[in-house]
Amino acid sequence: MFEKFVSSDIQGPYGKLHTLRGGQGAPLLLLHGHPQTHVMWHRVAPALAQHFTVVMMDLRGYGDSAR
Repeated sequence: MFEKFVSSDIQGPYGKLHTLRGGQGAPLLLLHGHPQTHVMWHRVAPALAQHFTVVMMDLRGYGDSAR
C-alpha cells in the first residue's frame, strides 16, 4: 500500500509516534481524524508524493503509535 514510503518511529517523552515518509519537495504533513490511522491516506499519499515530501503520522493512541 505504501511501497515507496519509509516507516520510522519518533521517540518522545510520552512514547513513540509512528510515521511514514515519502516523495520529494516541500514537506506536507497529513494527520488523520478520529478514529482513523495513517492508512486513511492510502489513496492520495502516492499522488501527493510526486510533488511533496509527504509525512503521515499516527497520533498518540492510534495505529502503531504509543497509547
